[in-house]
Amino acid sequence: MSAGIRARENSCGISIPRETLPVTVPDFLAARHRGTRLTMLTAYDATMARLLDGAGVDALLVGDSLGMVVQGQPDCLGVTLEEMIYHTRLVARGARRSLVVADMPFLSYQVSPQQAVENAGRLIKEGNAHAVKLEGGQRSVAAIEAIVNADIPVMGHIGLTPQSVRRLGGFRVQRDEERLLADALAIEKAGVFAMVVECVPSELGRKITAAVKVPTIGIGAGSDCTGQILVSHDLLGLFNDLRPRFVKQYADLGNDITHAVETYCREVREGQFPSAEHEFR
Repeated sequence: MSAGIRARENSCGISIPRETLPVTVPDFLAARHRGTRLTMLTAYDATMARLLDGAGVDALLVGDSLGMVVQGQPDCLGVTLEEMIYHTRLVARGARRSLVVADMPFLSYQVSPQQAVENAGRLIKEGNAHAVKLEGGQRSVAAIEAIVNADIPVMGHIGLTPQSVRRLGGFRVQRDEERLLADALAIEKAGVFAMVVECVPSELGRKITAAVKVPTIGIGAGSDCTGQILVSHDLLGLFNDLRPRFVKQYADLGNDITHAVETYCREVREGQFPSAEHEFR
């Protein structure tokens, strides 16, 4: 995990290097109190999960953003619970130490608290998630309380909530300070162990972080949040259909892949591949 949480004692009092241990929900809560900044990225399959996990990411979110970056849809509203379970299972196979959090997709928790518990339970039992994430502030309190009472850890999500894109009229910065502070306090009281704060002015991100005791994971919410999350496809330059201002692109793998495939196609067509070193004798 990040610097500051490097070791934990086993039952015999022996200090175990932090990097050999899985990240847990209590680790998230402890990080806030120790001033340790948390890192989180999205993952949708075992290969990417293994790479991100190996690089030291604290948590992997199996996001319903897969509707856009994997399935090619214009938003996340069409993603089903079955699809989320499938992708969560893949990520759980690839992760060794990162906390695996699964998004609850649209209409999988809004109908009733009972529905919310049943579907969250499926993500844990069938998807092998360590925790679930759901969107909404005050309107989602009943669902959060029901899931938490079933001993399933819940990460909240306030600010720009992508499942509300039709009501919001698009992916827009959220500026209603009074409502968002009330949302943050409401879901903290309901029992979330952390909350994503998306696309709000940086000053509001600071105020929300100061108002709650649980970690805030920012995405377009400024540097004062307890941690940060990005969509891995954005960070790696694999998705260019939507380029929010808050994204920092750390690599340009999209162009690298295109160049590699173009070279492969040329060498096959010109008879350069396979060469003798790639053949069996």
